[in-house]
Amino acid sequence: MNECLDTLRRVERAWNEAARNWDPHALTALYAPDALFFGGRKGQSAGARAILAYFSSYCGVIESATLALVEQRVIRLAHDCFLAQGYGEFTFTLAGNRTSRSRLRTTLVIASHDAAWRIRQHHFSTEPNTPPI
Repeated sequence: MNECLDTLRRVERAWNEAARNWDPHALTALYAPDALFFGGRKGQSAGARAILAYFSSYCGVIESATLALVEQRVIRLAHDCFLAQGYGEFTFTLAGNRTSRSRLRTTLVIASHDAAWRIRQHHFSTEPNTPPI
């Protein structure tokens, strides 16, 4: 599992590099072409075009971001794919030099695609205070 955690750290570093100056194209390049996810806006993003639109929707809102993936547990799904679940601690620099922080639950599926590790699926969500029943 150390190999999976090492790969997760590389993906995390690449995400942070792409988010340093909020670059939607660089962020999208970290995802497999057929990736899908639930992010911080309504709806699901599926495929590169939708993922680019999602990250682009934050231009002018987010100037920079960092993500620390913490308390992660990994499960190898295949030799070229694994699931990581834990928490993501975000720090955002917003327009107007404001800062925002959030801690979200994270689930990522990371898979090898064209000889590179890419995010195939992610789901980030807040932790509920009460069960949604």
